[in-house]
Amino acid sequence: MEPLDRWIERQYRHSAAALMHSVSPLDIIKTRPGFAQTVKPRKGSIVASPVLGAYDPEPDYFFHWFRDSAVVVEAMRDLFEDTGDAKYLGHFADFVSFSLSLQGLDGRHLAGAPWRDAVAPDFKQFLRTEEDLSHARGDTLSGETRVNADGTLDISKWPRPQNDGPPMRAIALLNWQACAVFSDELSADVDALLRADLRYTQSHWRDACFDIWEEEKGFHYYTLRVSAAALGAGAEWLEGREENAEAAVYRADAAVILKKLDEYWREDLQFLKSRVLEANAHTSKELDIAVLFAAIHAGADAPVHSVRDVRLHATLAKLEALFDAEYPINRNRAAGRGPAMGRYAGDVYYSGGAYYFSTLAAAEFCFRAALHSASSAALLARGDAYLETVRAYTPANGDLSEQFDQRTGAQSSARQLAWSYAAFITCARARRIALPGVTSQQR
Repeated sequence: MEPLDRWIERQYRHSAAALMHSVSPLDIIKTRPGFAQTVKPRKGSIVASPVLGAYDPEPDYFFHWFRDSAVVVEAMRDLFEDTGDAKYLGHFADFVSFSLSLQGLDGRHLAGAPWRDAVAPDFKQFLRTEEDLSHARGDTLSGETRVNADGTLDISKWPRPQNDGPPMRAIALLNWQACAVFSDELSADVDALLRADLRYTQSHWRDACFDIWEEEKGFHYYTLRVSAAALGAGAEWLEGREENAEAAVYRADAAVILKKLDEYWREDLQFLKSRVLEANAHTSKELDIAVLFAAIHAGADAPVHSVRDVRLHATLAKLEALFDAEYPINRNRAAGRGPAMGRYAGDVYYSGGAYYFSTLAAAEFCFRAALHSASSAALLARGDAYLETVRAYTPANGDLSEQFDQRTGAQSSARQLAWSYAAFITCARARRIALPGVTSQQR
């Protein structure tokens, strides 16, 4: 069999090329006849998948999601740092410009307009109400889950608000600032977008919103953790500009959030729960891979609520046990392979998992943790075991969908998922960074 290192390098190159098909996909026109829509993407938009679907059977993922686009932009930063290729900086600048343009949207302009008359009768049930659209303006725009790739509002009913987009974008902006030299124009645009995202995050982190999977409304570990990371890093950025009063507010809020997240620890079950629903309603999704994504996407290496936190390692162990028992493809798996990972118990979306990005998240968590652990070699080996599983269910052409079926391993759900490619890129880079540290500790 091809050595793992060689496969990773080959898959990394393929993922880098495939990822860019979702970035500014100007040559793709998306029609939604039922909604009487024709979407011509604008430069800077990032679609979750460039493959046109209409739940036939692939889902319609031809939208610019705020969270997903931030994940892609972070992967592009890794590619920029690896290659120095200026094209990635150009795409980043387009993304910033597109994101700023969304601030001018106003759902009131759609109120009373005749566009509803052109929607097919069977599709009218999926339309947003006039009242809902009227709120899509000003500050609340950042709580939109997604927009069309042409920069217009999503007119369909969808779970909102979703407050993970602004802090994730703020983290990406700050990380890009640290690795690239901006023109004066780009610097001003980044400054304006970053301030808007930080202010939204600071104003809304206390609010209930929908989770990372857009399914349940409540207070979510993932959203709170990336909010704390954005506010903490934003405070440092503001202090560098001697804007100390606002920085102090952000830093204080970040500390409050981290303290609040301590309450998400289930001592009885030995994992960090992913959510607290409104009115403490029951949920079966407390054990959720989203908690690992929170540690990865926050990017912090503080002792708590990071890859260094023993509670997160305990949560990974519980997730491993869950999917090891739940997924048929994990039974009698080959030696050297880790369990294929999903989202939460009882998932019913398409095949219900496994997910490429979930399995890659488990691997990346291990690689990042290896930099801070006396058990670094063991963590590196554990991460490699997850990558062996990803390799086992990746076709020879390297294409990655959203899921690989928990029973058969066949790809399912959205094809060419940008998040899957982004997850591979950030995972492979985390492994590359961890390897020298592990090697030196073994000497």
